[in-house]
Amino acid sequence: MDLSLADRRAIRETVERQLQAFQNDDAATAFSFASPKIQEQFGTPENFMEMVVTAYEPVYRPRSVVFEDPSIIRSTPAQPVFLLSGDGIPVTALYLMERQSDGSWRINGCFLIPVNSTTS
Repeated sequence: MDLSLADRRAIRETVERQLQAFQNDDAATAFSFASPKIQEQFGTPENFMEMVVTAYEPVYRPRSVVFEDPSIIRSTPAQPVFLLSGDGIPVTALYLMERQSDGSWRINGCFLIPVNSTTS
């Protein structure tokens, strides 16, 4: 599977808009960017937001956000985003994306991957 330039832009915009919704504490909008499977899993925007606040602090309140190039992981489009948590801890958020029947993109999961730093 190859991602067109339009797909790459749409994927990034989807993640950016969800991150902005978190910044605004807008649970309904943030939830709207989740895939139907994720929406079914959490049931309500409030449940979803509670999970993000408690388990995904770097995503909920990043100090810094840097988008990397999207890739394909096991036939699934993925958008890596380098984040600094509010405490300045670096992490990569790997967003797994899902194309909807209308051609739009939704977030179908997010994994936080610690960034190892080396000091001399």
